[in-house]
Amino acid sequence: MKKNPYQIEEVSNPQKAMVTIRDLHKRFGDNHVLKGFNLQLYEGESLVVMGKSGSGKSVMIKCLMGLIAPDSGYIEVMGKEIDSLDQQTLDHLRSDIGFLFQGGALYDSMTVRENLEFPLRRHKKKMGGAVQTIGLVREALRSVGLERAIDLMPAELSGGMKKRIALARALILKPKIILYDEPTSGLDPITAKEIIELMRDIQEKYGTSSLIITHDVDCARVIANRMVLLVDGVDYAHGTFEELSNATDPNIEAFFKK
Repeated sequence: MKKNPYQIEEVSNPQKAMVTIRDLHKRFGDNHVLKGFNLQLYEGESLVVMGKSGSGKSVMIKCLMGLIAPDSGYIEVMGKEIDSLDQQTLDHLRSDIGFLFQGGALYDSMTVRENLEFPLRRHKKKMGGAVQTIGLVREALRSVGLERAIDLMPAELSGGMKKRIALARALILKPKIILYDEPTSGLDPITAKEIIELMRDIQEKYGTSSLIITHDVDCARVIANRMVLLVDGVDYAHGTFEELSNATDPNIEAFFKK
C-alpha cells in the first residue's frame, strides 16, 4: 500500500515511551490482521486508537498484554520486551497495567467490594493487611464517585455505574498504564459524556499513560492527546484530533463522518 502523508515517522519526544510497538504482524490462517503496525505511547499521555470492527485493535491489545504471540514484530512495555519475559515477570508487569473491558466484566456473584479486592488478592504484595485493603477499595471507589456502592451487587448497578466500578477496579493497583476498550460502548450520550470526563479527571489526577480503543468520535475529541488510525492492518495515520479530523484523505475522513 502506498505510504500516505499522515503515516509519518514518530518525531523525537522528550517524554519516556511507556509502550513501543514496531512492525507488528499477526495472522489467523489466511487472515492477515496486522501487517506491520507501529505505535508509541508516552508517559502521561492519552493515545486513542481508532479502527473499523475487525481491523485488529483487540488483537493488538492482546499481543501487548502477552495474551497471544505475534508472528513477528517488537513490543516493549515500560522498558521490557514482552517476548523475552518469563511468566512470573510478565504477571508482575501486568500488575502495573489497568484494563477496562468493553463490558465492564464484573463478577456477578461478588459485591462491589469483592470485585475490587479480587486483583489485590491476585497480587498479594500490593495488598497489605485488611485495613490497607479496605482503604485501597474506598480510595478507588472515591475516585469514581461511588464509595456508597461498596456493598451493592452488579445487578443493582446501572450501565454507567458498572463502567465506573470497572474503572475503579482498574485503578486499584495504581497502574502506570490504563488500557480502555470501547469505554463508552453501550452507554447513553449523557452517561458516555460522564465517563469521558471521568477518564480525563483520572488522567490529570494520577498521571497515567492511557491507551484508548474507541469508535466514539466525541470521546476521541475530548480525551486524545494523539491519535492513531488503524486501516488495513497498519498505522495508516498519526496526529492530533484536529489534524486528522481536517484531513482530506478519504480513508481518514471516513472515521469522522457522522
